Amino acid sequence: MRFMLFALAAAAFAVPANASEIENVRSFDIAVSGSIRQHCAMGSIQNMDFGNLERRGLAIQTQVAFDCNVPFTMMIKGARGGLTHTKMPNGQGPYAGVLPYSLAVELPVRHPAAEMLNRSFNSHQLQAGGVISSNGGIATDGMVLAVQLGTPSGEAGLLAGEYSETITITVSPI
Repeated sequence: MRFMLFALAAAAFAVPANASEIENVRSFDIAVSGSIRQHCAMGSIQNMDFGNLERRGLAIQTQVAFDCNVPFTMMIKGARGGLTHTKMPNGQGPYAGVLPYSLAVELPVRHPAAEMLNRSFNSHQLQAGGVISSNGGIATDGMVLAVQLGTPSGEAGLLAGEYSETITITVSPI
């Protein structure tokens, strides 16, 4: 029992080894850190089938899931510059082989305040590539894509057959 009292008394008078270092300290800094990996993701987009192209004013609008937690640039590129006849892209005689279109993008971004980016490109512009910048914002609320068909340039309308176009959307974090 005597040994135990001696140990308790010694512990009560023990001085930390670095007591002189903290004697006059009133505040100190603690470094705290962590990270979140960047990501940009788009949902899938269904093929847009307009059916019979003889009807005028055809348009399709679709909501696309889109989330990007860093500022980004979006590049939109059309392969042919219009819906193009699969076998005779230059048409034949008075019939055209290309149907122009326009693509509109509605994209909400946050800076932290919300802003709506609206851009529209015609199919000829998309052959070279259309660019949308988030201007330092991020996207969390998806986007809306709308494709509207134009009027054929041929004097007799479009050549009979199948028409197609491939639009590629590429997102690059900045």
